[in-house]
Parts: sequence; C-alpha cells; structure tokens
Amino acid sequence: MPLQRLEHYLIQTADMEATRDFYTRVLGFRVGPAPEFSFPVFWLYLGDQDVIHVTTGGANVSENRKKYLGQQSEAVSGSGVIDHMAFRCTGLGDMMEHLTRHGVPFTRRMVNDQGLFQLFLMDPNGVKVELNFSNDEVGDIRPDLMASDLPA
Repeated sequence: MPLQRLEHYLIQTADMEATRDFYTRVLGFRVGPAPEFSFPVFWLYLGDQDVIHVTTGGANVSENRKKYLGQQSEAVSGSGVIDHMAFRCTGLGDMMEHLTRHGVPFTRRMVNDQGLFQLFLMDPNGVKVELNFSNDEVGDIRPDLMASDLPA
C-alpha cells in the first residue's frame, strides 16, 4: 500500500480566473484537461502532470462539490484555501484494510473518465488527504459516489 508521490493540491478561491491567470502567466503552468465533476474546476499542469487544481470556495460552493469533496473551510484567502493534498498510491485493498484497522474513516470516490479510484480521509488536524489508485485495482470494490453520478 505504498504512497508513490505527491500528486496535486486543490486551491479554493473566490476568483478562479485570477488564480488561473497568476499560475499560468507568472509561474508558467498551463491549463490542461480535467474530468467533468459538475462543478467548476481548472487543472493546471507542469509538463504532463496536473499539479494544482482550482475550484470555487467560500460559503456558497455548489452542492455537487460538497457531495463529492466535502468542505472543511470556507476560506478564500490565506492558507485555509488549500482544500486537500493528493497522493498517487498502489494497493487499494490493503490500504482500505489498513485504514480500517487504525480506525480512520474514509470515503470512496471514482472519477470514471480518469481511470481513478479515490479514498478521502482526514488527518488529525482536519486536513483532507486524497489517495488515488488506478481503476485496475478496484475489482469488486464500489465507490460511495462517482463523479458521473453528480447532477449536471
């Protein structure tokens, strides 16, 4: 069940366009493909890797976002705008058993058009952690929610 690398982090903001423009114009990221989540999101890439995900934040985020990602902070400025960190992993079944043995609750999500199965959990500080696994590992494990099941 090893974690392999930091995959991305998600910034929640009141101004998605200004955030996108800063990272692309000032720091050299590029906007690239992102799955359809039925809530607004930009994925910003360095080379072939999506590194920063940007979505709306604050008190009035969409219900679809709350259903899929949850929301621990309504911040749109300061370090509270980092919603979660994500790691690429292997060993989905082992990780689920490991988390259960340690009493760590998690939710299961699936991004069907990305070949991605996700576990979301909270660290002791209330920071959301996303663990991403290849769909090749899923077998008969079912997600609690698929991105494609969110209403358009």
